[in-house]
Amino acid sequence: MAAPSLLNWRRVSSFTGPVPRARHGHRAVAIRELMIIFGGGNEGIADELHVYNTVTNQWFLPAVRGDIPPGCAAHGFVCDGTRILVFGGMVEYGRYSNELYELQASRWLWKKVKPHPPSSGLPPCPRLGHSFSLYGNKCYLFGGLANESEDSNNNVPRYLNDFYELELQHGSGVVGWSIPATKGTVPSPRESHTAVIYCKKDSGSPKMYVFGGMCGSRLDDLWQLDLETMSWSKPETKGTVPLPRSLHTASVIGNKMYIFGGWVPHKGENIETSPHDCEWRCTSSFSYLNLDTTEWTTLVSDSQEDKKNSRPRPRAGHCAVAIGTRLYFWSGRDGYKKALNSQVCCKDLWYLDTEKPPAPSQVQLIKATTNSFHVKWDEVPTVEGYLLQLNTDLPYQATSSDSSAAPNMQGVRMDPHRQGSNSIVPNSINDTTHSAKTEHAAMKGTSVKNKLDLKASADSNAILHSSLATNSSNHNSCVVDMIRKTEGPHTSANIGVLSSCLDLRTVIPETSVSSTVSSAQTMVTQQTIKTESSSTNGAVVKDETSLTTFSTKSEVDETCALPATKISRVEAHAAAMPFSKETPSNPLATMKAGERQWCDVGIFKNNTALVSQFYLLPKGKQSISKIGNADVPDYSLLKKQDLIPGTGYRFRVAAINGCGIGPFSKISEFKTCIPGFPGAPSAVRISKNVEGIHLSWEPPTSPSGNILEYSAYLAIRTAQIQDNPSQLVFMRIYCGLKTSCIVTAGQLANAHIDYTSRPAIVFRISAKNEKGYGPATQVRWLQAT
Repeated sequence: MAAPSLLNWRRVSSFTGPVPRARHGHRAVAIRELMIIFGGGNEGIADELHVYNTVTNQWFLPAVRGDIPPGCAAHGFVCDGTRILVFGGMVEYGRYSNELYELQASRWLWKKVKPHPPSSGLPPCPRLGHSFSLYGNKCYLFGGLANESEDSNNNVPRYLNDFYELELQHGSGVVGWSIPATKGTVPSPRESHTAVIYCKKDSGSPKMYVFGGMCGSRLDDLWQLDLETMSWSKPETKGTVPLPRSLHTASVIGNKMYIFGGWVPHKGENIETSPHDCEWRCTSSFSYLNLDTTEWTTLVSDSQEDKKNSRPRPRAGHCAVAIGTRLYFWSGRDGYKKALNSQVCCKDLWYLDTEKPPAPSQVQLIKATTNSFHVKWDEVPTVEGYLLQLNTDLPYQATSSDSSAAPNMQGVRMDPHRQGSNSIVPNSINDTTHSAKTEHAAMKGTSVKNKLDLKASADSNAILHSSLATNSSNHNSCVVDMIRKTEGPHTSANIGVLSSCLDLRTVIPETSVSSTVSSAQTMVTQQTIKTESSSTNGAVVKDETSLTTFSTKSEVDETCALPATKISRVEAHAAAMPFSKETPSNPLATMKAGERQWCDVGIFKNNTALVSQFYLLPKGKQSISKIGNADVPDYSLLKKQDLIPGTGYRFRVAAINGCGIGPFSKISEFKTCIPGFPGAPSAVRISKNVEGIHLSWEPPTSPSGNILEYSAYLAIRTAQIQDNPSQLVFMRIYCGLKTSCIVTAGQLANAHIDYTSRPAIVFRISAKNEKGYGPATQVRWLQAT
């Protein structure tokens, strides 16, 4: 964590949409990049649900329906996936609730739920200011404040220290309350405390940590409950314990519990008298507890109150949400005007990056041309930009390159597609690794600034889940996933649509081979898509996707009809020259530092870039400018170099936030196109018919001449695949000018079912022009399970 003087607070000022009115006693949770706020009050209790998109800086009011709960304050509010649970709180002055509501954020649907009461004892009484914490399929309720009087106008407060466990059903609904038998001394009764749950990564049981609160006076004690043994204890802590407080927030990021704000004793106060007579005030002090070492660290002390508006002003009853490694704080009260008998509430939204961002995924290729790449990588939440770098084995020269200067490929010509219909191609591994990804989105609703639900187009029983990247180089093959069984319908709300976009991760094969004699290379990127069963109209929930990269490359003429001896030769070549892209023991590591110098492509706000040039850094003369706490070159002083056709480039990317530049991703390697080869076929469709299936595609968008023929291949079962599932073997099932073919039931009976992710049958399709075959499009046809 940065030193206190280096904390880089940011106030959000440029947002759009209906901003909620300032308040206190509200609660907030996060669903991916969305901050969802409910309840609270200031001149009346609020009953609206507000959503803030931290990526688009947009507030919106989703169109909720169902059993909409009344407005409440100081309630319990937890999030389990895309459902939110609300328990208790104050519904009007002196009247508290013990009702439980569930919100399905995928449909913005509220539902009142009625848990079974405990087998022995009473269910929780109405209360406010309790803690309500989620771990696994259980919520844990502790403490709060009840009203002993039946007359809501005659408030008789009773502080609670009871403890309940609420078991949840998977996806929706609850089972019921139980009262666990606990060991050890129970914390004293309290309200407006905080409770978080943390479990060490590699060992230990989950533990709930209760801090502070109010029981007539403010508290600064820390309690720990082991959720496996149900044993209470008071851990010994090191460092400076934060002042006694209530109405503060506690947020866990990594192994740290961050405490911000709240009501604390007044400065210089003499507390020798009864603590009930003390004066209290709001604070903006900020500390964290290392939950592994139980050591407190003060980041902003109570004596460091801000005079320059460079961080949030003192407040209590605010909300805090952790999104990634970033903390967001919104609203709260900062005082009480006795003359007006009203609270003074803050209207501001702040965030703080607590550590440098993690490494992004590997750079993925969307499109390659002779002198450019369109690349992409997975978004990292809550970052301000990305630094993209490349290097190449070619000597750097600050001159523009001519596309006619593309190097000629020397060696034996080959056509791996020209054999009979029963030819097979072993899928060996080579030195180029490429990924391809495009996005497929359908707009729902009126919230145009939110990313939107992915809705695939269906053809008979097949759904195309990802469109193809076109115009790839002849070294880069694109992949499509298709599913056999149509999934459930996607529903949408009319406001604030949740986004669902492809989230790709690339896994590089452990070995690959560099071949010096080759004139045709086929790069295959295998893409597997897992789409969640419910759409998430209004809150961002991304599909989880994985990518596994394979490649084929051979030095022989007739790779489609290789006899066993030649297959062995190709595999032996691959084994003899291991090339690991995940360890520094590859050939690049033996180069001199100057030869492997990483050059900046630039800093990009979004997770995509069109790369045609890069910057050359003069040795020992780097002009530095500041981005947050990160040092980056002044690009206006640097020379540029163009990309060269037919050349391999290695890419890596790092994310940037308020703490600086994070670690770089693993390395990806792509080649610019050699002019003249056709692009990959696109828009692949699969539909069932009486003979088997109908496979169709569109011609390449960049044919580079006349298309002479297409070849389609099917991955088949062999003993070789059983021994090595990643070593696919393909049989050609079609060769001709038509852009469609029939795959018979007999051919499908021999198909290999690929289980690298979801079960799928794998096809490849490629086009040939006068110069030869271009990249193959690989299609994974997902099978119903």
